[in-house]
Amino acid sequence: MSVRVRRVYEPPEPEDGVRVLVDRLWPRGLAKDAARVDEWPKALTPSTELRRWYHAGEGSYERFAERYEAELAAGAAAEALDLVRGLVREGAVTLLTASKTPERSHATVLARLLES
Repeated sequence: MSVRVRRVYEPPEPEDGVRVLVDRLWPRGLAKDAARVDEWPKALTPSTELRRWYHAGEGSYERFAERYEAELAAGAAAEALDLVRGLVREGAVTLLTASKTPERSHATVLARLLES
């Protein structure tokens, strides 16, 4: 099992495996063919309310991670998570995000869940 988190603006690498965009919106200024995105399960992204709460500085990263994990436990998000878990069982998966700090983003929370 191999799950990596990378910025979507970095060039694709052979060891990326399946490249999964985990942002709700397409990254600015990036051509779709240059990104080489294989999957884009928008249901995996944090809700608009949670995203706004976190970016407004109203809570800690740890609290954000807890709330995000709770969102991933139900409905379409849970189904999308299962889809990506299946990809991970088959080989390497790279989670792509436009976040300037991927280590403090939802992508890292998602990677941790997929590796457990």
